[in-house]
Amino acid sequence: MASEHIEHKLTLLPPMPGCYLMKDINGKIIYVGKAKNLKNRVRSYFKSSHEGKTAQLVAHIVDFETIVTSTDKEAFLLEITLIQKHQPYYNIKLKRGTGYPYIKITHERDPRIIIANDVKHDGGYYFGPYPNVYAAEETLHFLQKVYPLRRCSGYQGRPCLYYHMGQCLGACFKEVPESAYDEQIKRIKSFLNGNTARVIKHLQTQMKEAAASLEFERAADLRDQLHYIDVTVEKQKIISNDQTPRDIFNFYLDKGWLSIQVFFVRQARLMKREKRLFPVVSTAPEEMQTFIMQFYNRKNAVLPREILVPSSIDEETRDSIEDVLNVPVNVPQRGVRRDLMEMAGKNARLVLEEKFRLLELDEHKTTGAMQEIADALGLPPVSKIEAFDHSHEQGADLVSAMVVFENGRPNKKLYRKYKLRTVDHADETASTMEVIRRRYTRLLKEHADMPDLILMDGGAIQMNAAKDVLENELGLDIPVAGMVKSDHHRTADLMFGEDDEHLNLDPKSQGFYLLQRIQDEVHRFAITFHRQLHNKNSLSSRLDQIQGVGPKTRAKLLKKYGSLKKIAAAPVSDLHELGLSETVAQTVHVAVAAMVTGEAQQSLSYLDRQQTI
Repeated sequence: MASEHIEHKLTLLPPMPGCYLMKDINGKIIYVGKAKNLKNRVRSYFKSSHEGKTAQLVAHIVDFETIVTSTDKEAFLLEITLIQKHQPYYNIKLKRGTGYPYIKITHERDPRIIIANDVKHDGGYYFGPYPNVYAAEETLHFLQKVYPLRRCSGYQGRPCLYYHMGQCLGACFKEVPESAYDEQIKRIKSFLNGNTARVIKHLQTQMKEAAASLEFERAADLRDQLHYIDVTVEKQKIISNDQTPRDIFNFYLDKGWLSIQVFFVRQARLMKREKRLFPVVSTAPEEMQTFIMQFYNRKNAVLPREILVPSSIDEETRDSIEDVLNVPVNVPQRGVRRDLMEMAGKNARLVLEEKFRLLELDEHKTTGAMQEIADALGLPPVSKIEAFDHSHEQGADLVSAMVVFENGRPNKKLYRKYKLRTVDHADETASTMEVIRRRYTRLLKEHADMPDLILMDGGAIQMNAAKDVLENELGLDIPVAGMVKSDHHRTADLMFGEDDEHLNLDPKSQGFYLLQRIQDEVHRFAITFHRQLHNKNSLSSRLDQIQGVGPKTRAKLLKKYGSLKKIAAAPVSDLHELGLSETVAQTVHVAVAAMVTGEAQQSLSYLDRQQTI
């Protein structure tokens, strides 16, 4: 029986080709599969009866995600990469090697063209892998006839059979010039890279001539050869012949939420995908710029040789990222790279649309979820929950936020934001005590209704700090539980009671999924408030440092431009027209430009240190 969460996701699956990744309770990928139609294939796991290993697999699936591709062949090839990377427990085939062949030009004095099952670092040229094994073998035989290299075992003092057939350059009895091999290898590479028009035209002409001469068997052989070439050499988005390591960023923005997809292309293959989903407070290009900079500031982050972004990221923003990271930032115009960009954008849109539609479904299916949470805590029926979370940046701009859920649904009219007054550094206990004290002192003064349950996002530390204030300062008896996160920062459990016990909630239950929604919502609300405050404080305080800029001038600049970058780009004449004197306008222009330049240099210096480490 599929969980409520999975049932909802099944209704949202697209009828498109792609790969699916099944996950267990710990978020670990336990199975990877491919499908011509994701909707039909993934549903079959949960809507059909199974036996043996498949039944075991389904029993352990708690969640899944999908990656949409343009064709089922791309799904084939992406599946190989994902299985090699994640080594899922329930995937039997394809764990070692690709399971599909490559066409290889060997790195020898007298090179050969052969079928290889694995890619080795031996100096050879590899093309593939090719899902259609028979087509790959037939294409190899075609190349050996049209562009022969060496087909025998080497020098033997006499011409081999293949030499007499025109399929060997003669290393069996003579020294073949390297230039002869180089010329053939150049033709083979061009052919396998997709430049097949001349060869195909020649085969088509031969096929027509054979048919006209009533040589139908030969015509059929030529027709099959054309098919094998088409199947084997067909250009693919997942496999590229450009070996440049590159990262591809694309996004989809809707209803104040930004969905980002990052594709990592290594060894000419799509090796990995990361996705992010978060609320935004500024424009998508600005958020993307911030995201990309922070993305490479992570520990052990490795910079690619090229970063690709969509055309909606303007040239000025691209230049700014490029200056800081010292990596070319480009917009793909055609071919494989543009197709991959479109695929990333399509996946970003599907992820965000899935989130919204899941929320809509959940709005109508919360029956029993609140009661499940109450039962797990050993409490009487719960109808109103208040949840808290804190946010700051390196101890600055400390804020707290509270969300309210009534009968399983968010009541945004009751949400509250708090700028912390008594805490000036990152301190979970102090922050919790202040916000709990302020919230429930106010409710006591107003004689307002108290919640049935309080949830703290920080586990035991925040839970016990909240209980301390409620019981010892305010004399209130309101149950408090701590929301526990896994190592992957996802909802994992509830903590409750005198001994901070874990309740081991069923991750497939409605109550667990409601808890997940509450934790996501309070985190989103806190982060959004913090960003708004931090952006305002950061810009305001930095403008205040400029000589001649008072509250009125600062307000004008904030209203007109909204960011240091835009102020720095504004001509002095525009600043003067805004009401600033010529002297102050010139001072602002120079000072803000220095600030922006300083930020770029500081970021670059940080990245240099990271690379050194």
